[in-house]
Amino acid sequence: MNIYLKIILLFFLSYLSANAQKNKTELFNKEIIKISKKFKTELFFNKSVYFFSKKEWDSTLIYSQKHLVTTDNIHLKNFSHYFRGYSFKEKKLYKQAEKEFNLINKNYRFYYTVRMFLGELALEQSQFRNAINYFEELINIEEKDYYYFKKNAVIHNLGLCYLHLKQYNKSEKYLTKSVKLQQQQQDTLELIGAYGDIANLYYVQYKDGLAIPYFEKAYQMAKYTKDFTSKLNTSINMSVVEENRKKFQKALVYRKEVQQWKDSLNDQNRIYEVAQKEKEFAVAAKQQEVDLLQVENKLKETERNIFLISAISLLAFLGIGAYLFREKVKANRIIAQQKETLDELNATKDKLFSIVSHDLRSSVNALKSSNAVLLDNLQSKNLDALEHLLQKNSGIVNGAYGLLDNLLNWALLQTDGGYFYIEKHRLFVIVEHVTYNYKALLLEKAIHFENTVSKKAVVAIDQESIKIVLRNLIDNAIKFSKPEGSIKVYAEESNNFWNLIVEDTGLGMSETTRLELLKDSALLNKKEHEDVLGTGLGLSLVKSMIRKNNGKFNIESILGKGTKMIVSLPKTTTNG
Repeated sequence: MNIYLKIILLFFLSYLSANAQKNKTELFNKEIIKISKKFKTELFFNKSVYFFSKKEWDSTLIYSQKHLVTTDNIHLKNFSHYFRGYSFKEKKLYKQAEKEFNLINKNYRFYYTVRMFLGELALEQSQFRNAINYFEELINIEEKDYYYFKKNAVIHNLGLCYLHLKQYNKSEKYLTKSVKLQQQQQDTLELIGAYGDIANLYYVQYKDGLAIPYFEKAYQMAKYTKDFTSKLNTSINMSVVEENRKKFQKALVYRKEVQQWKDSLNDQNRIYEVAQKEKEFAVAAKQQEVDLLQVENKLKETERNIFLISAISLLAFLGIGAYLFREKVKANRIIAQQKETLDELNATKDKLFSIVSHDLRSSVNALKSSNAVLLDNLQSKNLDALEHLLQKNSGIVNGAYGLLDNLLNWALLQTDGGYFYIEKHRLFVIVEHVTYNYKALLLEKAIHFENTVSKKAVVAIDQESIKIVLRNLIDNAIKFSKPEGSIKVYAEESNNFWNLIVEDTGLGMSETTRLELLKDSALLNKKEHEDVLGTGLGLSLVKSMIRKNNGKFNIESILGKGTKMIVSLPKTTTNG
């Protein structure tokens, strides 16, 4: 049996229970901040509390050090040492973190919680003997001294330390006890971690008959949780187990689940980031005086970002232009017969640069004008108008970013600079992944969305390029849809193809415009609706990506009633 694969299992499962502990640490830090805010007269101390609550570790370290130099209050010093120790821990400077935690006085209310942190730091650095000393100290304390950590966590960590030291009998004693306690407490995530670690204990001793049932229990429990990290890690473990058992078909199934949970975890993280921003704004709206200062800082940051984006855009624009120009000169020197093609490409490039430059300049001008209005509203303290204008600025910047993203993908496509690999994929899963990121936009316009793509629709494609196609088509459908409209994505089977259809009830287009958009020669076209931002580059990119995937593209539309964008993709694998 492959010992390397067992080591991979040890790495993942040793940290499965860390998520639950992290949540408890977050609650503990909130309690610390709540207590610390009672000391309002200490300037440096209050600044360190503020930056600690914002997770700005460098600023926390600066002001907590200033506070330590200027105070003789032992109680407050304990808090400052805690802020510094935790900040160093988050920056992964473990030696400095240990030093600060060890400076905390024994009279500190949360002294034993700090000792728990020291044990975890030792475990993190593979100093297992030192970690055992800390955890054995904590086993014997009174029940009232367990602040935001459980005795079971101490027992479990001792089991992990002895597992790493290969003292399997001692490890089994503690991990078995931990499993029993977790079963009584019925904490699903922690029980998953406990099952995983005791399974690992048996697995590294080649006691597969004892280990595998625990791996399977952890996997089955993770299936019914909403924690994607647990789902991901237990799926990885099961795939490795099946590989070691030479059951490669089962291992492949688990590997596919691993990729699914990775994508879901990435989507969840992006949604969490958006939610955090919305929460910050909601809290800011309730604190008038503090709000005005925060909005002023955000405005300054927005201006810096605008200038930065403009500078990056200009550099990218000039870089792409220079690259295309060099390619044109080189082609003229090598093959004279390509003059007609090069002239056509040059005309396309000039047209592209002209329209992209116009749209970028329009976006920047819009942002400049909006910022002027923002400053006026800031002086009048009109928070409702400020919120509306900030959302408007965000939409303009997102539009400019989408334009640059399409421009980059178009440039890579023209120069064969992108990675491209055709394999079988289910259309339903790809549509789910792409549309997940548009939920906020759909909600904002009150658009009803349906994904009814058949789960039987399996096509031979390059996944990433089809995601680009879908993003552009769905983005256009949202852009050209009226509020409270509807968008449907579905698939129809046709001979050797699956027709993926994005249908909206939006503005539609004339027959002249439809035929013009289907032309291969028309990279950019005059917009049917002048009030909708866009260059037409996205649709050109869509057509190119579909051709590269051996597919077909068609449009059905009625002006004023809506549009169907039809992407035909091959059912079976072809040489791409």
